[in-house]
Amino acid sequence: MKFRRCWWAILITVCVGVLTYNALVLINWLIDKNRLEQEIVELADDLKTIEIDGGEPVNPPDDTDSDYWDFVKLPLIDVDIAALKNRNADTVGFLSVAGTNINYPVVQTSDNDYYLTHSFKKDSNRAGWIFMDYRSQASLSDRNTIIYGHGRIDGAMFGSLKNILDTAWVDNRDNQVIRYVTESETMLFQVFAVYTVPSESQYIQTVFSSDTEYQNWLDTMINRSQYNFHTTLNENDQILTLSTCYGASSQDRVVMQAKLIKKTTVRLGH
Repeated sequence: MKFRRCWWAILITVCVGVLTYNALVLINWLIDKNRLEQEIVELADDLKTIEIDGGEPVNPPDDTDSDYWDFVKLPLIDVDIAALKNRNADTVGFLSVAGTNINYPVVQTSDNDYYLTHSFKKDSNRAGWIFMDYRSQASLSDRNTIIYGHGRIDGAMFGSLKNILDTAWVDNRDNQVIRYVTESETMLFQVFAVYTVPSESQYIQTVFSSDTEYQNWLDTMINRSQYNFHTTLNENDQILTLSTCYGASSQDRVVMQAKLIKKTTVRLGH
């Protein structure tokens, strides 16, 4: 009897401990969520975008039937980067992904850790913020530029990036573009790959020893895609890679990759 009472006491203690821990995790998650939502409300005026027509095509294909020629007709966007930099000097751009909730300023610092646990205001927040790999050029002049964000279950940050795996998202051609604004340019990217992959370093490679190595990398990325976007790539293309955690284990990644197809230095409204 004493043994049974002792066993039940231990079991109850463990259960209470687990419930208490989970309750604290949930409370902290909700606190971070509310703080993040308030911060986005405060940023609302500086997140307003305007559309810009025109822009110069980038690395156009020889194939006149390519989807490139349809997407390159889409408008660019502009946003007040200077106002965002006044709020946070780490601001390097603004990212908008069609068919998702992703319309955020992008920050960059000297490592890939700080903005995993800090908000745009640099307050401690486990929701983090959208940030560029510290190895990438803020001008997006690298062959492969990487941007990360937490896959929040409430859809914030890169939480809605998982939408890209749904056939409904892919079937809407208007979704297959990414718009990005820097301090000096505004750009349009055409999506060529969406997929999940175990955590690895290949898709976030930033330096290539030769055009051949880069072309092989491009071929690998496009062959990974869950859907065929009928996009051709060559060594002159510049790539934007978006990455977030996928699944409960956080060991897999949702990845979206797109190539630059149009840009302009002409800005309106700001």
